[in-house]
Amino acid sequence: MKRLFLMASLMLAAATARAEVPEVRIARQFSMGYLQFNVIEHEKLIQKHAALLGIPEVKVSAFRFNGPASMNDALLSDTVDIVGGSPHGMFTLWAKTQGTRQEVRAITALVTLPFMITSNDPEIKAIADLGKCKKIPVPSVRVSSPAVAVQMAAAQLYGIKDYNRFDTATVTMSPADATVALLTGVGDVNCTLALPPFMQQQLEHPNIHVVANSFDLMGGANTYTLAYTSAKFHDRNPKLYQAVYNALQEATDRVNQDIRAAAQYWIEDSDSKLTVDFVAAAGSGKDVKWTTIPSRTMQGADFMYEVGTIKVKPKSWQDYFFPEAYGMPGS
Repeated sequence: MKRLFLMASLMLAAATARAEVPEVRIARQFSMGYLQFNVIEHEKLIQKHAALLGIPEVKVSAFRFNGPASMNDALLSDTVDIVGGSPHGMFTLWAKTQGTRQEVRAITALVTLPFMITSNDPEIKAIADLGKCKKIPVPSVRVSSPAVAVQMAAAQLYGIKDYNRFDTATVTMSPADATVALLTGVGDVNCTLALPPFMQQQLEHPNIHVVANSFDLMGGANTYTLAYTSAKFHDRNPKLYQAVYNALQEATDRVNQDIRAAAQYWIEDSDSKLTVDFVAAAGSGKDVKWTTIPSRTMQGADFMYEVGTIKVKPKSWQDYFFPEAYGMPGS
């Protein structure tokens, strides 16, 4: 009887183990800086690469967040596994979680592209006029790339000690809502940090103009978005993490090979009314580079450390990336 009970227990344990399908929960925001995630979902690339590594079945779930603050909270609470966001949002988590099981690091970069400060006020023509902006919508105050760009603009104008001069004007708003507010003049929004493809949508209107380019504010072409996760996810299943890493590499190749297909995926996932031609053009401009190689990320980290937004200063970009990416010529 004991032997039969033991055999039954072993069979039940084996059945339970088979039923435990690994899951990857992906989070992204509203702009199109995460086309690789759209490709990964539609073309089931994580499942593909997991199978090649001996994991026959993986459940992949996707979630969309309005900004990095709520998305970062979801990552820390283990509600999601993989996040797509700005380097600046990731730096905040990396500095806070160093040395813990939840330590956050980047997997790969996603894209290098510029975003713009735009305005509907003809008197706001240059960075020196930003004091005339009544409200400046950003995905999240203080930690998103647009919010940090506003701080860098203030530092350029008034010195590093006054980096937060315009912070009181920044308000949290999705890129789509910010575009509507700028075009209609609702809620005292006369400036935005415009992100693709909403940036291109704004600039179709003759009363909207560019005030400044993020590449100018940040000292050159820099990584706009990257994928990041926790050490817990990285360490508990190395093969599944490798599958995610390989899927991001392949998805980047796919975006570069067929930007129209990636644009169509983004439209479907975002419930957007924009055309494929419009989104594909926004994703293939002359300054847009879909690449997993991080570019000029250290400049952002150094700025955030200098002004005290993060309390840990990285020595190298490799400090906040997982080792699988170390072979890249990053910066």
